[in-house]
Amino acid sequence: MLGIGLTGCIVGPDYQALEVKEAPRRPGPDDGGVASRTVEGAVDITWWKSFRDSELTLLVERLAAQNLDLKTAAERVIQSVAQRQVAYSQGLPHIEGQSLSTYNRVSPNGPISEFVPAPGSTLDYAHFQDGLTSSWQLDLFGRVRRAVEAADANALAAVENRHGVALAAVAELAQSYMQLRGTQNRLGIAKRNLRLAEENVELVNTRFRNGVATTLDMAQAKAQQATIAATQPPLRAREAELINAIGLLLGEAPRALEAQLHRSRIIPRVPPKVPVGLPGTIVRRRPDIREAEARLHQATAQTGVAVANFYPDVTLNGAVNLDSLHVSNLFTPASTAFEVGPSISIPIFEGGRLRGALALSESRQREAAVFFQETVLRAWKEVDDALTDYREAQRRRVDVARSVTENQAALQAARQRYSEGAIDFLNVITAQAQLLQSENDLADSDTQVATDLVNLYRALGGGWEVADVAYSTDGVSRQKIGTP
Repeated sequence: MLGIGLTGCIVGPDYQALEVKEAPRRPGPDDGGVASRTVEGAVDITWWKSFRDSELTLLVERLAAQNLDLKTAAERVIQSVAQRQVAYSQGLPHIEGQSLSTYNRVSPNGPISEFVPAPGSTLDYAHFQDGLTSSWQLDLFGRVRRAVEAADANALAAVENRHGVALAAVAELAQSYMQLRGTQNRLGIAKRNLRLAEENVELVNTRFRNGVATTLDMAQAKAQQATIAATQPPLRAREAELINAIGLLLGEAPRALEAQLHRSRIIPRVPPKVPVGLPGTIVRRRPDIREAEARLHQATAQTGVAVANFYPDVTLNGAVNLDSLHVSNLFTPASTAFEVGPSISIPIFEGGRLRGALALSESRQREAAVFFQETVLRAWKEVDDALTDYREAQRRRVDVARSVTENQAALQAARQRYSEGAIDFLNVITAQAQLLQSENDLADSDTQVATDLVNLYRALGGGWEVADVAYSTDGVSRQKIGTP
C-alpha cells in the first residue's frame, strides 16, 4: 500500500490495441478436378503431419530442438526478460553496504586547512568506517513504470520474433524436403528413360544388322541415350545440395543426413482439405503482425518515458555509518552517524535535450504504427497470393497428368509402328522426348503443389507452435513476461 501511495500518476500516452479487420477474400475459379480444396476452419498447427510422411515429421521434430536460429532467438527472449528485470528494479529501494579500513599519513607540508592535528597527535592515523546507504526513487510521474511497460512489450516482441523464426524454419525445411523428393523423382524418371533409350539402341541395332535401319537411326538413338544420361549429374548435385540444406537447418554438418535422406521416396501428397482459418483470425495468427504490434506498444511506452523526463524526480536517501579512528570504539554509540532525507531533481535548462528526445520518441512511435499497417497489408497480400498459387498449381497438375498419359500412349504406338517399319526412328525419339518432358513437368508440378501448400501454411501463420515445446525448457515462458 505504501508503494502504491508513493508512485503517483503516469504521464504520457496509453497504448490502445489496434483493431485489425480481415481483408475481403477474392473469389477464385471453380476448383473442380483438383485433389485438395481450401475450406474455412482452424488452421492446422501441425500441418506437416497432414502430408502423412513420417520422415518429414521426424525432421520437423528434430528442427524444434536443433535449429541454431531458434536457439539464438530463444537467447534473445531470455535477454529481453533480463532487461525487463533491470528496468523493474529501478522502482525498488536500493541498499548498499560499505566497509572502509585505511591507514593514512598526512604531509606536514600540505595545506594546514585540510588537516589540523590535535596537540600531541601524529601525522599518521587509521580510519575505520562501516555502514549502509539506501535510495528509493518514488516514480511519482511514472517514468520507471513506462520503462517497465516498454520492456514488457520488448520481451513480448522477442517471443513473437522467435515464433516467426520457428515458422520460417519449419516452412523452409518442409519446402526443401519437397524439393528433395521432387529431385529424386526426376532422377528416377531420368533413369527409367535411360533404360528405355538403351532398349531403343538395341532395337535400332537389331534392325541395323538386318539391313532395315540406317546409320542415321543408329546415331539418333545413341544421341538420345547420351542426352538423357547427361541429365542425371545435375540432378544428383541438386539432391546433395538439398540434403545439406536440410542438414544445416538441423544444425548438422554437410553429408550428415545423406544416409537417411538419400533413399528416394515419393513426393508427399497434399491433404484433400486444407483449413485456412476463419474470417478475422488469420492475420492475428501471424508472428510478424504480433511482433509489429508489440514494437508499437514499446514505442508508445518509450514516448511516455520521454514525457516523464520533463517532471521532477524525487528520491528518498538514507545512510547509517559507524565512523572511528580506532577499531576498538568503532561499534560504540558515539561512532554512529546517519543521514536521511529526500532529494529532488528538477530539469530547468537542458539545452533542448528533453524536447529532442521526446520528438525522437514520438517519431519512432509513428514509424512503428506505419510499419504495423504495412505488415498487415503484406500479410493480406501473402495470404491471397498463396491461395491463388496453390489453386492454380493444382489446376496445372491436372493438365500435366493428362499430358503424361497421352504421351505414354504415343510412345508405345510409335515404338510399335517403328518395329513394324511403318515410320522412321525420328518419330520414336520425338515421342520419347515429349514423354520425358511431360513426366518431368509432372514431377515439378507435384513438387510445386506441395511447396505452394507449405507456403500457404506459412502465410496463414501455422506451425510456429512446434518451437514452444523446446521453448518451455529455456526457463522463460510467455506467462512470465509482464511480471516482476
